[in-house]
Amino acid sequence: MAGAAGLVRQVGPPAAPGKPVRGADRDPYEPRGSSRGKPANSPGKTASPPEPVSDEEKARQMCLELLSRNPRTRTQLATALQKRGVPDGVAGAVLGRFAEVGLIDDAAFARAWVESRHHSRGLAKSMLAVELQQRGVEPEDVQAAVGTLGPDEEIETARRLVAKRVAATRGRPLPSRVRQLVGMLARKGYPASLAYRIVREALEEDIPNSETPRVDRLRLEALDLAAAEDDPC
Repeated sequence: MAGAAGLVRQVGPPAAPGKPVRGADRDPYEPRGSSRGKPANSPGKTASPPEPVSDEEKARQMCLELLSRNPRTRTQLATALQKRGVPDGVAGAVLGRFAEVGLIDDAAFARAWVESRHHSRGLAKSMLAVELQQRGVEPEDVQAAVGTLGPDEEIETARRLVAKRVAATRGRPLPSRVRQLVGMLARKGYPASLAYRIVREALEEDIPNSETPRVDRLRLEALDLAAAEDDPC
C-alpha cells in the first residue's frame, strides 16, 4: 500500500528550489477572483459626483458651439446666452474676452455679410444695412461695410437681376410686367428711381419699337417721369 505521500497528486512540474509557488499563500477557502485586502463596495455606496461647471465655463462652451455653426455678432451671442439663463455679468466677461482674442469681430462680420448677401441675393445697400442693424452691428460698422459697394456696382447688380426675370414676364400686359420687375427690385432695397430706370431699359431692349404699341411706348416713357419724381436728387 502506497504511503500518504502517494495519495497527493502533484499538478505541474515541481517548483524550483527557492522559488515560491504561485498561489501558495492563497487561502483555499477564499473564492477565486476576489481581491484580498480591498474592501468590498458597501451597499448603496455611489461614486463621487462630478464637480459643478461654472457659469463662465458654460457660457464659453455655448459661444464656441454657436460660432462653430455660423459667424455671429456680439449681440446675437449675448441674446443666446440670456435665453439660456447665463447672468449678464458672466456673459459680458466672456464676450469681452472673445472680442479681445478676435473670436468676435462685428466689423469683419459686417463686411463679409455685405459681400455675401449682395452677390448671392443681389441685395441693395439699404436692405443690407437693415439686416446688419437687426443683428446688432453698430451704425459706424454698418456704414463702413455698405460703403464698400460703389454706386456703379449696385446698378450693375440691379440690371443683372432684371435681365434674369424679364423673359418670364413676356406675354403679360406691360403694366403687369413693370409692377413685377419694379417690385422685385424694391423688395431687395433698390430705390424706386433706380428701379424704374433699370426696368425701362430692360423692357425697351426686350420689345422692339416696331412691335410695341404706341400706348405701351408712352407707358415706358412715363417710367422716366416716375423715376425723376422719386429721385432724391
